[in-house]
Amino acid sequence: MDNVAVADTNRQVEIKPKVSIQGKVIKTTLAGAVVDIGRERPGLLHVSQIVTPSDQPLKSVTDVLKPGDTIEVWIRREKDERIELTMIKPLDLEWREIKKDMVVKGKVVRLEGFGAFVDIGAERPGLIHISELAHGYVRTPSDVVKEGDEVEAMVIEVNRKKKQIKLSLKALQPEPIIEQPERVSEPARREKSAPASRKPKKSPARRRDEGMENIDELMNNINDPAQEAEPTAMEFAIREAMERAKARKQEDKKKKEKSISSEQEDILSRTLETKSGSAS
Repeated sequence: MDNVAVADTNRQVEIKPKVSIQGKVIKTTLAGAVVDIGRERPGLLHVSQIVTPSDQPLKSVTDVLKPGDTIEVWIRREKDERIELTMIKPLDLEWREIKKDMVVKGKVVRLEGFGAFVDIGAERPGLIHISELAHGYVRTPSDVVKEGDEVEAMVIEVNRKKKQIKLSLKALQPEPIIEQPERVSEPARREKSAPASRKPKKSPARRRDEGMENIDELMNNINDPAQEAEPTAMEFAIREAMERAKARKQEDKKKKEKSISSEQEDILSRTLETKSGSAS
């Protein structure tokens, strides 16, 4: 592109930060270069804003630029009637430009278990946490996005000191409709919540009277021979055996007592005889 065409093109470009423009190197110095950008005033390119082809450290301006070279530069700023240029492509978003709730576009550059990193043209990529990928449950970020995907997200937090940008996809998505439970009318609710009918409590006096009636009935049943059940043959046999055993026990006891009594009388008798013999 010749100088006339470059000048005509540049005159149509508004001079403001981050605008790309074609220029021609007029002069080089130790501090940088002077560049014709098709305006009344040339642009100034500082040595710190010069980029080497392979990003190697710059030793001398003339190693990269020479008078007559056509280069692509960006407007850094216009100050005190000077137009400062840079060969470093500016960021799409500076930290001061990133605001909460702004919507940005970017490309997913990395996936982690906790979320996805998105290049939005800032110094650092923004993070979409796994909880901000969708309204529902997300097992892994790869279920929602893949590396290389172009996405649109909302900035939900900016921390300039830590240089962190937090983004959200679900903030731009409509919230899922949750079916509301069927509303119950007020009378039906009262009827449903009303306690079950209870039997009226009996007074202590009435309970006492009924208790006495029950006692009388029990006593009548005890005294009424008709209420007793007729014993079986087995019960008769058991009763007879128990009575015989009881009778034998009583008879043995009497015999034992009689035997003891006879022995005592014999001993007493011998004792008296002995005393009588001694006395004579």
